[in-house]
Amino acid sequence: MYTIQTMNKISKAGTDRFGSNYTVADTAENPDAILVRSASLHEMSFGDNLKAIARAGAGVNNIPLERCSEEGICVFNTPGANANAVKELVLTGILLSSRRIPEAMCWTSKLEDGELSIGKQVEKGKSQFAGPEIKGKTLGIIGLGAIGALVANAAVALGMQVVGTDPFLSVGAALRLDPSVKVKKTQEDVFAEADYLTIHVPYNNDTKGMICKETIAKMKDGVRILNYARGELVNDDDMLEALENGKVSYYCTDFPNAKTACAKHIIATPHLGASTPESEENCARMAADELIAYLENGDICNSVNLPNARLQTVYTKVCIIHRNVPAMISALTSVVGDAGANIENMLNTSKKDYAYTILDIDGVTDAMVAALKAVDGVLNVRIFAK
Repeated sequence: MYTIQTMNKISKAGTDRFGSNYTVADTAENPDAILVRSASLHEMSFGDNLKAIARAGAGVNNIPLERCSEEGICVFNTPGANANAVKELVLTGILLSSRRIPEAMCWTSKLEDGELSIGKQVEKGKSQFAGPEIKGKTLGIIGLGAIGALVANAAVALGMQVVGTDPFLSVGAALRLDPSVKVKKTQEDVFAEADYLTIHVPYNNDTKGMICKETIAKMKDGVRILNYARGELVNDDDMLEALENGKVSYYCTDFPNAKTACAKHIIATPHLGASTPESEENCARMAADELIAYLENGDICNSVNLPNARLQTVYTKVCIIHRNVPAMISALTSVVGDAGANIENMLNTSKKDYAYTILDIDGVTDAMVAALKAVDGVLNVRIFAK
């Protein structure tokens, strides 16, 4: 039996995937795994039984990754599951900011028949909300992953020119792009050409405040900037200054705060990027499947702190989370050899400071498992007997 603790409300499309050998509840104690959306786990103490955390979404800022890694806890996310939902919101932001639709709607909602009828007031006042068409304009995209690629292809279909950059662009991701999308070497190349700029990168020390006074200065006058990735990617004070002096025409953000929520020329939405029933179901299903594969078989797919790993075994599967340090493999295999057992097959793969090794062993004993756990640098050992 496995116990899953849910944090936040998780779609039944995901929780229903757990079979009869699972208990799923928000009150679970000492769970085998946690399934979470946006709840912060930074102050949460994890029990010795916790093996995995799955975030039903892409960002994992609400999870203490380093602590999880050191405690041998595998952390998953669901890349691409909410990509279409975010793509549609980005396209909405492009259109809303181009045609000044929010201000026009607000102005119209306050009209009343008086000296002039509403119809005549509309005809008289509509020119103040004139804005450009997007056809033929250039959309710049920073980050061409699951979301960025969908945005790029959709913008091409709407008649836009698209330029983008991504230092981690894979061959597969590049092949998914419309052939007319121009991939640039640097962000500066994109900044220089974009009439509209949308950012789709993770938030970390390298990307914090990446849209700031210095980078905005490299953009076209009147650029429209869209941020549906993370609020911290944009320096709010620099953005407000650029909006005030006209360097930036509009800023669309899904992460409003005290500075941006009601500011002029900002279209702020309340973190709606993944707030569609389809997206929530996709994320929940993917997160549940990741946990099931890991808990039942030790397979890893879409972990943010450990490498992907899957190995078909004949005998007993031994899955080991350990630090990525020299001589670790020889230390592990020596334990098996000293126990008189045989390794039929093995897989070792790493991700930065941590690694995952799967051994297919004929002749596993309790003493061997204890010896593996005692190897310096080993963080977690799990056994899957046939």
